[in-house]
Amino acid sequence: MAAPTLPAPSLVRPVPPASVPDPVDPGPAWAARVRELADQRDAVILAHNYQLPAIQDVAHHVGDSLALSRIATTVEQSTIVFCGVHFMAETAKILSPQKRVLIPDARAGCSLADSLTAEQLAGWKAQYPDAVVVSYVNTTAAVKALTDICCTSSNAVEVVASIPADRTVLFGPDQFLGAHVRRVLDRKNMHVWGGECHVHAGINGATLAARAAEFPDAQLFIHPECGCSTSAVYLAGTGALDPKRVEFLSTGQMVDEATRGQAAGVKTVLVATEIGMIHQLRRAAPSIDFRAVNDRASCSYMKMITPAKLLTSLEELRDEVIVPVDVAAKARASVERMIAIGQSGGGE
Repeated sequence: MAAPTLPAPSLVRPVPPASVPDPVDPGPAWAARVRELADQRDAVILAHNYQLPAIQDVAHHVGDSLALSRIATTVEQSTIVFCGVHFMAETAKILSPQKRVLIPDARAGCSLADSLTAEQLAGWKAQYPDAVVVSYVNTTAAVKALTDICCTSSNAVEVVASIPADRTVLFGPDQFLGAHVRRVLDRKNMHVWGGECHVHAGINGATLAARAAEFPDAQLFIHPECGCSTSAVYLAGTGALDPKRVEFLSTGQMVDEATRGQAAGVKTVLVATEIGMIHQLRRAAPSIDFRAVNDRASCSYMKMITPAKLLTSLEELRDEVIVPVDVAAKARASVERMIAIGQSGGGE
């Protein structure tokens, strides 16, 4: 069977242009006003690890997509302001349909989520009618509605392992995470969609090898969504990387591992993921020197959520995220299965 066809360029959300200077100074006065408005609006601010440092610092909760999904189901506030990209805010709405969910910039999309549409998934399923569909949480609500079970980078291996070995698995949309899972489990009857995050794809094997040579004693945290995730296995096999120093981790697991590393006296860690993660790692383990494998790996969509836009969202209660009731109902089951399997680990 031929590899699935990637979406036409017109279906892929364009990378936003370079940001202009934000008109708001994200200092103490701004932070105090944001928190004051949140109290007045009965709102909770959730921020992903890849957000701007100022957004992370003012949020009530910071984490990866799985952690924030769990939090969205437990917060008491009637309004959730989700500082992340659109599929994350959709997931919060799916899990908390009775709450108002806002995203400070509705244009903040995701190239990975856009690489698999509901129409494409329906066509893929038609080719394998008896297959179990596993979708990375980085997908639209419409794709989740056609999915049997979602997964995160921390529980993807566990999710696929829970499926009987004689069942065919369709895994999408991320090709690098899918390849990682298939390699770990040696799963033969697993088909992987050819999508990718344009930022993580740019963290490649050549960049990884160069940084590892520059810091030969450093620990290495690799997000399995990165283009270098397969290269790391090869490089470890050739001796270019010390396999004892290589760890495949979700962003949530990176924070936990950083805390343990600081207690163990780790000095330097190379981080293969979006550079916004460095802020949380430094907060968790300030004595460690964290360095990005690719210091240009910045997601423009994540950085669309600026201090000014967060302030405006709270002042004007915009932009609200709406998921059709029928789509949300179908998607909720796959997301809830993800959360149940992921109770012991970090998320995306």
